[in-house]
Order: sequence, then structure tokens, then C-alpha cells
Amino acid sequence: MQILKKIVFACIWVNMLVSPLTKFHAQIIHPNDNVAFLQNELASIYINIDPIFIGNILNNDSLESNTEYTAQFIYESSTYTDTVSNIGFRLRGNTSRYADKKSFKVSFNSFVQGQQWNGLEKMNLNGEHNDPSILRSYLSAYTLKMADLVSPRNSYIKLFINSEYKGLYFNAEHIDEEFIQKRFLNDDNGNLYKSSYGADLTYLGTNATSYYNLYELKTNESINDYSGLINFLNILNNTSAADFPCAIQEVLDVESYLKTLAVEVLCGHWDGHSFNKNNFYLYQRPSDDKFMLIQYDMDNTFGIDWMNINWANRNIYDWSHPNEPRPLYNRIMEVPYFKDKFSFYMNEILQGYFNNATLIPLLQSKQNQIEVAALADTYRELDYGFSDSDFQNALIQAWGGHVSTSIASFLYNRNTSASNQLSYFGITNPCPLNLDDINLVDDEIEGYYDLTGKRINKPESNQMTIVKYVSGKTKKMVFID
Repeated sequence: MQILKKIVFACIWVNMLVSPLTKFHAQIIHPNDNVAFLQNELASIYINIDPIFIGNILNNDSLESNTEYTAQFIYESSTYTDTVSNIGFRLRGNTSRYADKKSFKVSFNSFVQGQQWNGLEKMNLNGEHNDPSILRSYLSAYTLKMADLVSPRNSYIKLFINSEYKGLYFNAEHIDEEFIQKRFLNDDNGNLYKSSYGADLTYLGTNATSYYNLYELKTNESINDYSGLINFLNILNNTSAADFPCAIQEVLDVESYLKTLAVEVLCGHWDGHSFNKNNFYLYQRPSDDKFMLIQYDMDNTFGIDWMNINWANRNIYDWSHPNEPRPLYNRIMEVPYFKDKFSFYMNEILQGYFNNATLIPLLQSKQNQIEVAALADTYRELDYGFSDSDFQNALIQAWGGHVSTSIASFLYNRNTSASNQLSYFGITNPCPLNLDDINLVDDEIEGYYDLTGKRINKPESNQMTIVKYVSGKTKKMVFID
């Protein structure tokens, strides 16, 4: 019986791999929220720092500086208190550095090598100064997670600096080596590149130094190997139209990218890679050398607009910047199969959870949780004059100016327009099945793991399981009775 089940599953699995509706691609683990990312209460973070140091950080002449200053970090929740000395503290962000409500980075390992706090080397504390609801980053992260995409954990915290309440902050998990290790089981030693503004993914030649300013290597820095990135960009930009559909699938997890793109479009995330060449990482999995695109800093979403563009009604098939090169978006969407698969994922998200009935109650609950801390946050008012009622009514009322649409209106209009624009035909992948995937059917299994990375004795029926092979490769599978 056991052998029969394995054979039956192998047949089902191979069929799913060649199917245009396959869901069995890169294994992605969503680590559990720990005490650093509380979901049911707001913890407080106290930063104690030399007044001269915080003065230097906030000095208008040094806002672009990433110089870190020593400080003490205290974390308090209803059931947990911890203190970490000799942390690094500085500003973070791009344009937010010039906001009156600043965003900050906490670094546990800058002055004490190897120091971590609850598995974290760094924390990003974002002021969310553009958003009267203070909910858009949270909703974007939730949308990514629900789509089974790589996404940072998050929580809301109250920030105090030298005992002064600095306001309600969005605590977003930092993307680094630890982040990768928690999400890519046995596939976590690849190169991670952080893009800077202007990283449009065009090919800049074979000299690695040409890429340094736009794509900062965040792992394996001592090796400093950009050859994989250069090869990827060469294939992306220079492969003929006839060869492109198969060639790009050898160097990019296209399935994950198309789903990521669907989320980007639905959230109105114009400040991402496809429109504004900004706010993304590239991770190259060592198991198959394929790249994955990881989104972050998704606060300019759900109706935040600085360009007088109606993002809720924008054509889902014509999303990228119209006058600048965007080879990844443009070349992918030129392939009928990829465009059709994008439509499949778009429809899956629309039919699943991207609607007012699902998301507005979630946001109302979160708004109730953070309301007291938000209304006590006087820094929230400084940049645009957001009032208490602006926060309380942000789900259903547009503030005006750069907040052209309320969250509820954006969700409804985006769902309606995307559904009306959607066309799906079930086009088959024009490329043959990867031989590595076929060979895994006969590869010996080393063990089974649940989605948290914990080893289990055997897979549970009809539950997603990570299977690790003796060869070192892993696959996410569902075992059927």
C-alpha cells in the first residue's frame, strides 16, 4: 500500500509540474510570529541614547547618513521584558528621512559581533508618515502572506526615545541572512541583493562594479560574486524572443514572480519594481540557481498616490512605467503563457480574499487595537496635519491630496476593475519539464518537515509538507489518501 501511494503521488506530482496551473514550486516557509512580532497587543520599545547622539541623528545636515550610534534597547510587553545594551541606532528610509516623523533602524550586531535578539540582527521601525490610517503596510504584508509569497513578519509597537513617546510604529522584519534562513529550508546560502532606487534590471555589461550601486550584495559579501546576477540580467535582456520563454525559466522562478506581480498590481504598489524601479530584493536559490523577487516597504499602496494616476482602475496588463525600460515586466508580459499565468494568479487572489468582505473586518479589528496608541501619537500630525478623525475614518473616507482614495473604495474599485479586465485561457507552458524535477521522483527521501521547518515522522494526509531528498533538494508537496 505504501509503495502504491508513492507511485500514485509521483504520477500526480509530475502531472502537476507540467500543468499550467501548478502550485508546486519554490518551498516557502512563513515562520511563526514570536515575541518580537506580537499580533494581539502593542509592545513598547524604549531607546535610551546619549542626547548628543540623537541630536546628531536628527540633525538636518546628516539625514542621509547611515552612521550608527550606541544605545540601549528595552522591550516590554504584558508578559515579557528584555534589555539589550550596545545596540546601533540610526535613521532608515529614503524620502522618509526628511519627514517630521522619522523611521529608525535598530541593529543588535553593529557593536557586539554576532549579537541577536529573538533571532533578529536588525529591526525596522517605520513611522508610516504618509498614511493617515497607518494600516496600508500591514494590509500589503497580509496580502503577500495570503498569496504564499515571501513576506516580512510585522507588528505595531509604541516607540519611546529617552522616555519621550515618539508614536505608533510599524515594526517590519529586516530582510537579511537570518530572514532567508527562516524561509528557505536547506536552500539558504545563496546570494541576496538589495536594490536601490533606479534598479530597473537592465543589463550593464560583464563588469561587476557596474552593478554595485544598484544591487548591494547582503550575503556572502566576502566572496562578492555577481556572476549569477549578471547572467540573469543578460538572459533577461538579450535572449531572443523565440528563446526567451524557456531561457528565463532556467534563471527565474517565474511562477513566484507572476504571483508577486499580481499582488503588486492589486495593492496599487506603484513604488515597487515594475513602475518605480524601487523596493525589492533578489535572492538566488542555490538549489536551482533561480532568482526570486522579494517585495518590501509597501506603504505607498491602496490609494496613496503622488502621480495623479488612478491605480485602482489602471489596466492590469499595462502596469509598468510607460516611458522607461522595465525589461522584467515587459518581456514577461509579452509571452502569452506568462501573461495567462499572471491572469490565473490574479483571479485566484481576487476570488480568494482580495475583497471588502474579507479585508475590511480584518482592518477594523487592527484599527481598534492600535487606536489608543495612534491618537496619542502627536508626531503623526506633523507632516500633513492628520487629525484624530482622519485616522478613525481612514478606512471609508479619502483624506485628499496624496491620499486620493479610501482603503475600502480602493479595494472595491480594484477588485471590480481587475475582474472586468481579466482574461484567462489556460495556455500550456511551451517549455519542457525541467529534468531536475523529473529526477526528484526517483530521488531517495531524507525526511519530511512541516511548514515551520520542524521535522515530522511522516506527512499528514492532505496537508502541505516539505520533502527533503538525499540530494539536498527540497519540494513542497501534498500527500493524498
